[in-house]
Amino acid sequence: MSLPNLDDKQLAWVAKDAAGYIRSQREKHLAAAVPLTTEQRGQVSRFFRRATLDSVRVRALQNEKVPNPSFYNDLYEMGFAEGSLPDFSKMAAITLVDVVLFHQEMTANVLFHELVHVVQYELLGLARFAE
Repeated sequence: MSLPNLDDKQLAWVAKDAAGYIRSQREKHLAAAVPLTTEQRGQVSRFFRRATLDSVRVRALQNEKVPNPSFYNDLYEMGFAEGSLPDFSKMAAITLVDVVLFHQEMTANVLFHELVHVVQYELLGLARFAE
């Protein structure tokens, strides 16, 4: 599947909107998210720094899905094909900086994968991650 070639201005716009989407979804879910349990920490503690495990919050979504960003419609108009962008509602989990939302069962494997994204946010920051 080929993707359209975006110029630097378009790429900057997408990254800015992606960062805004991540930020707004994080803010929406932060209050309902909770720290990792002792059991969850034990499953992944040998792979991640304590500070990372202390900072992360998780939330199992019940009868709710994270929506796709509204700017997807603009991307389709720019030439992205339907199905070429990730569908957030079908992901097992989504990481929003230090908040991890689970659509499915919170398994150790999925938690590990999402914690890798938390570390990426720590290293890159939100803006660079969004790029």
